[in-house]
Amino acid sequence: MTNKSKRTRVVIMGAAGRDFHNFNMVYRDNPDYEVVAFTATQIPDIAGRRYPPTLAGTLYPEGIVIVDETELAQLCRSEHIDQVVFAYSDIDHARVMHNASIVLASGADFLLLGPERTMLQAKVPVIATSAVRTGCGKSQTTRWLAGLLK
Repeated sequence: MTNKSKRTRVVIMGAAGRDFHNFNMVYRDNPDYEVVAFTATQIPDIAGRRYPPTLAGTLYPEGIVIVDETELAQLCRSEHIDQVVFAYSDIDHARVMHNASIVLASGADFLLLGPERTMLQAKVPVIATSAVRTGCGKSQTTRWLAGLLK
């Protein structure tokens, strides 16, 4: 935070998944932070919408705007963003670092939240299905695996 009396202004980069999860785990109802926007990529027609107030919590009675990722640098400058949190998968290291360069050039910090802050606690064993990109067959693999475990 640049000033102890002000909330840290945050943008969360995402694709309507991990970004919303990270928001709920770390930022929702946290008075130290003000999430100014989510960015959108990969999901068609989500930019221009809002993360709904009913999910955003009491600090966001109007919800949280979702902007196109191409507007990130301008948003960081115009809204005096302190931190940008990267919260989506399925992209290579070079693109992550390209995004980091855009953020850093705009004057904000670039962050990846770690597992201690974002993992849910489970009371039962958990199996995760992961892949290197969208469309690799995670859903089909999960259904097949669930069938084996029944």
